[in-house]
Amino acid sequence: MTALRYQRRSFIGLGLAGGLSIRTAISARAAESGGRTPQAKNVLVILEQGGLSHMDTWDPKTEAVVEHRSPFKPVSTVVPGVQFTSLLSKTARVADRLTVIRGMHHTKSGANGHPQGTQYALSGEMPGGPLEMPDIGSIVAHRMASKCDYLPPYIMVPGNHEQAKEARVGFLPASAKVFKTGGSDLSDPDWKVNDLGLMAGIDRRRFLDRRDLLSNLNVGVAPAKRDPVRTFTDLSQQAADLLTNPLTQQAFQFGDESDAVRDKYGRGHRGQCYLLGRRLIERGVRFVTVDVREPLSKDTPGGFNMNWDHHDYIYNKGSCGTVRNGAGGEGRYGIGHWVMMGSTDQAFAALIEDMDERGLLDETLVAFVSEFGRTPKLNRFQGRDHWVNAYSIALAGAGVPGGQVLGSSDRDGGYVTSRATTPDDYAATIYEKLGLDRTKPIYTPSNRPVFLAHNGTAIEEVF
Repeated sequence: MTALRYQRRSFIGLGLAGGLSIRTAISARAAESGGRTPQAKNVLVILEQGGLSHMDTWDPKTEAVVEHRSPFKPVSTVVPGVQFTSLLSKTARVADRLTVIRGMHHTKSGANGHPQGTQYALSGEMPGGPLEMPDIGSIVAHRMASKCDYLPPYIMVPGNHEQAKEARVGFLPASAKVFKTGGSDLSDPDWKVNDLGLMAGIDRRRFLDRRDLLSNLNVGVAPAKRDPVRTFTDLSQQAADLLTNPLTQQAFQFGDESDAVRDKYGRGHRGQCYLLGRRLIERGVRFVTVDVREPLSKDTPGGFNMNWDHHDYIYNKGSCGTVRNGAGGEGRYGIGHWVMMGSTDQAFAALIEDMDERGLLDETLVAFVSEFGRTPKLNRFQGRDHWVNAYSIALAGAGVPGGQVLGSSDRDGGYVTSRATTPDDYAATIYEKLGLDRTKPIYTPSNRPVFLAHNGTAIEEVF
């Protein structure tokens, strides 16, 4: 298949080499017998990349020493006895549908920087092993494909920042690679996914006529061991579906969403990215990762890299500065600003409520994750540095009990004190929520068996 080349970077090319499964009847491997009974059909991951400060959000620390304590006070959630900080005041209203895991940590060194940390969050495997491990989404796409024929089984929204390049297909075929929508600002009315249309001068009828000229060809592609046979006809048919099916482009448009729904998520880039995640899940995409930061705009002077890497001035009310001072946190806004936790809190609460109301939460595992947390102590730049010894994530949907907190950290948020959990366990939980049998390996092209999340144990409390 690598012999096929296209001069134009079209969606056909993306389909053959960038994340589109072959037709479901050939490549789909439904949840396999022998595994746990599936509770999830789809997975939606909210990856707030950069290392979100856990003690400023999910895990308030009122007893921390004053000079290092968060200024954001705890607020009660709808669950008696469970508190978040005031930065999650809207999310506090949906806490009855969440399990918050406060015992996340890394047991090995090697993923305390953003590239490796992001790889670890995406794959559930510590980087640096003998094999380059695929993303969880790529493995799911490979093993299960998707019930949506006209969209890739693994999509990242928008997937255009410096850590999005850490997505990996590893030893899997190119058909399992993530498809990234791109787009610096999805709130822009002119935003669209590039290369979803036919070449200029070729309409749908002409394209289909050309395809029909190949109808008598069935060029077999020699299968790799343990992989399904692929044919040129199958790939051609899928590419035609993608390019000519009006539902493909419609999936990435917001015109059929009410103003009330769009307002509920937030009209900025982050809110619309979260909304697009829901739209893709609603259409049957198997695995969606929303990886987003607010873009530079006239409303955010001095903001050019607004992820959660708050090495300096984390509590500024505006910009954290634009001149590198050695800490490395310039270009952000303070964590309490609207473009940071304000938009995140609104969008995540809206997502959970919206998916619940639409019945999607029953069959979709939703995960809110970051690659690590922040130091319990403020540094000399009044920021917090990378910290892998304790942080928090949240899960919802697909049978996850609501109103639950798992694990704890010490009074400063520095170290896990109960129910320690790792990204490996998180990955194992996703696989088993989908019903994948982790005793059945995936084989590399050299016939080496690879077991899913082999260092992890599924988090039993969320089943």
